[in-house]
Amino acid sequence: MGKETKIEKKLVQEVKKAGGLALKLVSPGYVGVPDRLILIAFGKIGFVEVKAPNQKPRKIQMRRHKELQKLGFKTYVLDDEKEIGGIIDAIRTT
Repeated sequence: MGKETKIEKKLVQEVKKAGGLALKLVSPGYVGVPDRLILIAFGKIGFVEVKAPNQKPRKIQMRRHKELQKLGFKTYVLDDEKEIGGIIDAIRTT
């Protein structure tokens, strides 16, 4: 299992433990959308781009993040399992 896949699997597990959903996003024809849509109780939503450690999003991915942010959505780049709890907390408290 690759490092990115391992991080993504852990994200899904931790969101589920928190009572939420971590839906895989596939968007044919709209390149660069984040990997996961995180849904947490009481209408809390965030988007997460999962990367291998020390990897950065591509330019098109950053462009999509900015589009989502302009619409008021939180977006995160996750490249370390240790960041998962903080991301879930940030989504939960927005």
